[in-house]
Amino acid sequence: MTEPALYVYAVVPDRPGAADGVTGIDERPLRLLAAPGTGLAALVHDAEPAPYQGTDEDVRRRVAEQDRAVVAVWERTGSLLPMTFNVLVAPDPSPRDPRTAEERLRDWLTSRAAGLRSRLETLEGRAELRVEITVDRAEAARDDERARALEAEMASRSPGLRRLLAKQLEQLRRESSERLADVLHADVRRRLLAVAEDLRERSRSVRDPGEADVLSAALLARTEDIEAVGAVLAAFRDEQPAARIRFLGPWPPYTFADLPDGPREPAAPERGHTPEWGHAPERN
Repeated sequence: MTEPALYVYAVVPDRPGAADGVTGIDERPLRLLAAPGTGLAALVHDAEPAPYQGTDEDVRRRVAEQDRAVVAVWERTGSLLPMTFNVLVAPDPSPRDPRTAEERLRDWLTSRAAGLRSRLETLEGRAELRVEITVDRAEAARDDERARALEAEMASRSPGLRRLLAKQLEQLRRESSERLADVLHADVRRRLLAVAEDLRERSRSVRDPGEADVLSAALLARTEDIEAVGAVLAAFRDEQPAARIRFLGPWPPYTFADLPDGPREPAAPERGHTPEWGHAPERN
């Protein structure tokens, strides 16, 4: 009979009952696996010793199910270090030192207990927010006299000349919006860091050709400061009519967990395939 593995969702403070009634991927019931003497536990379900496979749709569904489970436990514990998708701990069948998946995971938690506890304490009462700010190219050039002149000229020209003028207008809008985006980047970054504890810039997965990027970032903020972050963004939007803002969260601190990477050693969790969108699935 094959020894069971463990699918790991997160590292949490050892608080009995925090996973009661919570289900994860494919409605699997979750439990806490405590490492005695550390104050730590792992949020897990029993699993086959193989990572999840399937279509992109299957993986997206399972990532969303994992996220819902992590959020449910995070809301109960106030602090949590989330894993990415497909973090699996298998048993060690070594003839000289065979160990179950539970023993391996407890060993991993115990060996890194000080660092994990410190990170959990740092993140207690904190949430991750996502902010994406762009500048609408047409709006950024609305007051540019050259843009107005081109728009007026296009109205009375032949189709062929209008196409040429449209290309010139597009280039002018691109240059104007990128200049404005460069100016705004430092300003909004400074404002956000006045109300958030940390900011990590990240690349946008989808770009609109009609917009110029100003800032795409993950923020770490105290839960009581989330409204202040929203107020900063609202004020910025009111000052900059060309700005387009997307404000997402709150989530567990996916970007800021800074978990020890699993080196290929016997006591480390084994990581399966992690798609890009396995980190902080987007939820308003």
